Amino acid sequence: MMRKEFSIDAEWRSQVPEPVFDERPEYNRLYERTWELAHDHLLDLPGMPQTPYMDEAFCDVRIWIWDSCFMSLFCKYAPNCFPGVETMNNFYLPLYGGGRLPQVIARNAPEWTGATIGEPAEIKICIADNPPLFAWAELQNALMTGDREHLRELLLEKRFLQKHFEWLENLTGPAWPPAAGTPTFWRKRTGGYLWEGGASGMDNTPRGRTGPSASMPRPNNPRMFWLDAISQQALSASCISVLAGLIGEEELAAVWQERFEAFRKTVNRSYWCEEDGFYYDIDGEDGSFYKVVTPASFWPVLAGIATPEQVGRMIAFAMTPERLGGPLPLLSLARNDADFNAENGCYWRGSLWLPTAYMAVKALEKYGEFELARDCARKILEHQYRTFAEYEPHTVWECYAPNAPEPARSCDENGRVVRPGFCGWSALGPISLYLENVIGLWEADAFARTLNWSLPEKVKGRIGVRNYRFGDVLADLIVENGMLTARSSRPFRLILNGTGLDIPGGECRIVCRE
Repeated sequence: MMRKEFSIDAEWRSQVPEPVFDERPEYNRLYERTWELAHDHLLDLPGMPQTPYMDEAFCDVRIWIWDSCFMSLFCKYAPNCFPGVETMNNFYLPLYGGGRLPQVIARNAPEWTGATIGEPAEIKICIADNPPLFAWAELQNALMTGDREHLRELLLEKRFLQKHFEWLENLTGPAWPPAAGTPTFWRKRTGGYLWEGGASGMDNTPRGRTGPSASMPRPNNPRMFWLDAISQQALSASCISVLAGLIGEEELAAVWQERFEAFRKTVNRSYWCEEDGFYYDIDGEDGSFYKVVTPASFWPVLAGIATPEQVGRMIAFAMTPERLGGPLPLLSLARNDADFNAENGCYWRGSLWLPTAYMAVKALEKYGEFELARDCARKILEHQYRTFAEYEPHTVWECYAPNAPEPARSCDENGRVVRPGFCGWSALGPISLYLENVIGLWEADAFARTLNWSLPEKVKGRIGVRNYRFGDVLADLIVENGMLTARSSRPFRLILNGTGLDIPGGECRIVCRE
């Protein structure tokens, strides 16, 4: 796979973009601290297929698929120093390439791992049927790097993305891959997939409950078809199709687009509630809806399954203050839900989780809802910043309380505060949402050498970025008083609020707003 050489001792600060946002310059303090914490998550461990790699720092004898995929979505901004997408080799090779994970001396292994503190234990993939986000992560990174050689090896030689997709499609009963630390819960059925809260990543979500409120910590309804599972498989098929197209494999792209279209029909036929205008989990036996409103319902939007009309209805239904809108949007459970925990979020029962919130913002953005996506991103970033500034220790947290600038708490009897220094997916707010939605540089395409910028309508002072890299382009882009000042190492096409501007190599100034 990728042959870059990484070192945890290498100088990295000059490699990350520098946001310019005069309206709230204090956000840069959190941005810079987040990169420092992310760098602390670089782990060099001999014997790992990829080392150094991005470690979520949860447990030293387990690695997680969906944590690693989400981490790659901010690592893409400094791909020569932060091995985000390269970390996927620690899953690809043990699962599908004959690789092995090494042993370590267990130091922070919970009892459920079976490891003994102070003794050797083999590192395991914690949940092999975690959300299948490899293809999405690979596409987002490819668009930043333009690395066709990697894509040819990934899709044509190793076929890791296709193998993971097919493995899930053939899981009709429990499996326990040798590299995994737990058996699978994913079960393919006609019309959908059975799953489980922990495997889905939304551990104690009340989705699937059969009464007005959840009577168990994890309902895990054995009849429920999970909306995110089928949508994530659709997303994978769509991303594989796009990746194949980027390397000129049109026949391969067509095969995977056809698979995506089959998912689209199933999801819109069975999981869309016309009465509410919203996607829900369904009962696998009678097709009835489990009407629990969470950001998971935006997975079919991110996958491109929804029509623009459906997205409009979803926004009208879900983005109200009593559901997923309001002063802190895209919480893990609607505020008017009987299981919503207003005090501390109770993990997935009201906390703000950056992975699902980021996903939902990207889903809105995909359908051109730039101002709503920006509004959500600004509120989320503000909440993270206030928590950073007001709560000690001053850091980035695993998830956040819904109604106060502080970390969330677990639902166990101790009500423990969630993990600090979680960079980790929580870096997606101070880094990715800041760059992509608050400032508005929402999509680079290194293959086409284009950059899309949704510039806010009202800007106080300067806004933009310095040291922004995509492909072979290194650019500074600053807008002030309607004037764009650009400096670039290569010519590229800037799409600014839908208007194409040709940015030459060198420096230029362009009037971009009257």
